[in-house]
Amino acid sequence: MALKIRDAASCRLDLLSLGECMVRLSPPGHGRIEFADTLEVWVGGGEYNVAYALCRLGLRGGWAGAVVDNPVGQIILNHAAAAGLDTSHVAVLPYDGVGRDARIGLNFTEVGTGMRPSVTLYDRGHSATSKMDPASVDWKQVFHTEGVRWLHTGGIFTCLSDTTRQIAPQALKAAHESGTIVSYDLNFRSKLWSSDEAIATTKPLIPYIDCLIGNEEDFQKVLGYEVAGADENLNELPIESYQSMVRRVAEDYPNLKAIGTTLREVINATENNWSAILYWAETDTFYTGPQFKRMIIEDRVGGGDGFASGFVYGLLTDDGGNNPQRCVDLGTAHGALLQSTRGDTSQISLDLLNHIAGGGSARIIR
Repeated sequence: MALKIRDAASCRLDLLSLGECMVRLSPPGHGRIEFADTLEVWVGGGEYNVAYALCRLGLRGGWAGAVVDNPVGQIILNHAAAAGLDTSHVAVLPYDGVGRDARIGLNFTEVGTGMRPSVTLYDRGHSATSKMDPASVDWKQVFHTEGVRWLHTGGIFTCLSDTTRQIAPQALKAAHESGTIVSYDLNFRSKLWSSDEAIATTKPLIPYIDCLIGNEEDFQKVLGYEVAGADENLNELPIESYQSMVRRVAEDYPNLKAIGTTLREVINATENNWSAILYWAETDTFYTGPQFKRMIIEDRVGGGDGFASGFVYGLLTDDGGNNPQRCVDLGTAHGALLQSTRGDTSQISLDLLNHIAGGGSARIIR
């Protein structure tokens, strides 16, 4: 049975993402941060990236979060506007001239190569989105009056602060009650909270979620499910054991309709094996996306968000998942393509996505 997605004509947005957006500063090419005399400016954030990508693919995307009223905040708003991303539910906080009260979070990212891994250094304390309060967004207005077909959020937003941990259940509950489909990317970040905090906060949210996204570490650290046979560093993952774990999650939370995960094997920073799996609960069936062997990586940041956005795009344009194989193919291909470009957000067109998801080659297009 396909997901019962609200009719497009009755909703102002196809998808709304709830989360933080930061400004990323990176040395050109594969340079090191400590030796940089030039830094490239990029925009991105886990949940934001999904809404931005769906706008690139032709859907009506929106982002709910917060920025400060200064030129760095305007970088983000300009970036969103360029793709047609709706920001009417973004809280604009006053700037105190220093950033003691609220600021735009930064991350410094160097893109690895060969045996040298990519590195991200956070500078996101007191960020605007972490300062949101439960009154920042009128969720009844968003979901009941305006209408949204799909809400996407995840663990990065939820872990930011005490107030975002209050906002997340309010948003998920309001979306669920209005008939809006909810997806949640577990996205564990050990620098932002502990596993115990993540489990205690996330488990009560699962009853409001339709589609769950996460890798083996996410399910372990955020929901407390172990994958039998996985080594301590999760370098090797027995697929059968992972599938058994997913079935346990689905049995414990029968409201979940789909569970998706990316499969990444790191050969080196420049070459990865890449694929993804989608579990469709109603038929107790696993669908596997295309296998991209020794995929050349330009910039791996945002690959998981690329999977999520391609997967959600498939469900929104396929009457809620009448063809789950197409959905996982789109998600896998979009995640792969996103890693072929610099920056966190998608530069992928719908034509290119369909070409690669359909098995198209990398031969030159003339």
